[in-house]
Amino acid sequence: MKYGTNNPQRASNVGAVVVCAGKGERSGLPYNKVLHCIGRKTVLETTLDAFLAANVTRIVAVVSESDEARIRKLTAQYKGVSVCLGGNSRGQSVLNGLKALDGCDIVAIHDGARPFVTAKIITDSIAAAEKYGSGIVAVPVTDTIKSVENDYITRSLPRSELYAMQTPQTFLYDKILAAYESTRFEDCTDDAEVFARAGHTPHIVNGSYDNIKITTASDLFRVFSCDRIGAGFDVHRLESGRPLYLGGAEIPYDKGLLGHSDADVLIHAVMDALLSAAGLPDIGVLFPDTDDEYLGIRSTTLLEKVCEKIKGAGYGIINVSAVVIAQQPKLAPHIKKITESIADTIGATPSQVNVSATTTEHLGIIGNGDAIAASASCLLRKL
Repeated sequence: MKYGTNNPQRASNVGAVVVCAGKGERSGLPYNKVLHCIGRKTVLETTLDAFLAANVTRIVAVVSESDEARIRKLTAQYKGVSVCLGGNSRGQSVLNGLKALDGCDIVAIHDGARPFVTAKIITDSIAAAEKYGSGIVAVPVTDTIKSVENDYITRSLPRSELYAMQTPQTFLYDKILAAYESTRFEDCTDDAEVFARAGHTPHIVNGSYDNIKITTASDLFRVFSCDRIGAGFDVHRLESGRPLYLGGAEIPYDKGLLGHSDADVLIHAVMDALLSAAGLPDIGVLFPDTDDEYLGIRSTTLLEKVCEKIKGAGYGIINVSAVVIAQQPKLAPHIKKITESIADTIGATPSQVNVSATTTEHLGIIGNGDAIAASASCLLRKL
């Protein structure tokens, strides 16, 4: 049987239990970390999206009573996702989720706070469970591991034999349910240990070092190997008799920027930053000023086209940061409007977009009031 990351086909009826009933106190957040936003979506939504991309369409989210109402509202947009209450331990929460799922051949058990899992990792673990009875996602440890007692090293452990367990941990449904129902699981730290105590030998599947479980506050701000950073810059001359557009917002002024389009220098810098990060051609190639199709066009329309290309390349926008360099007009009163306009155009929240303004202290063409420039950077993440 062949598995892929785009709508994989499989014979087995596959479901998932996503465990998110913990408090997550080490994250330092005043709420459950699965409800924290990474870009436009919460940690939990990002996790669910990965399973849906792997064609797992029956999912039970196991939640605490205090989070139930909010998570039910959040998951209502997802077809095939249901919610059940957890227990007083992770093991009990998993068991509750397994019982709520009922009727699957294969079940993937996953930490809700592990949102960077990929569809390929999920499908690989499912394939292993079908073939071997289990598919435990794990990575070889990279650090030297020591056994310690009373602050003294007692022995070194052979690194070549050590793996760090991740999730999903995927099993034949009947076997893992029976293992949880018949085995003492209170002191087990993962599902593979429960499976092993029931007499089975768990089978390892290669994971990814990016597939971290969010535990501390620093985990919320990590940059991963699937992330791409881009930069863009543009400058346009000011001319009387033209409207001034910056970031898609019209700014009151007696001059506007000169160009083939509406010459929105800020949007142009943002577009080039996005295209740069995705490894795509710049706007001069995509929208040449020799093509009458783009004569006088609003740059926000072009930015929407760029966002389609970014999505088509498999990337999502995490954030955009930009600086407008202008002596006149004063832009501070307009920053909020500009920020909201860019966010709306790229389908992001205003918190994902930061715009600031500066001058050149009356130096050069910008300082003379004859031009405006903009620079932008962005972070994209592989979907």
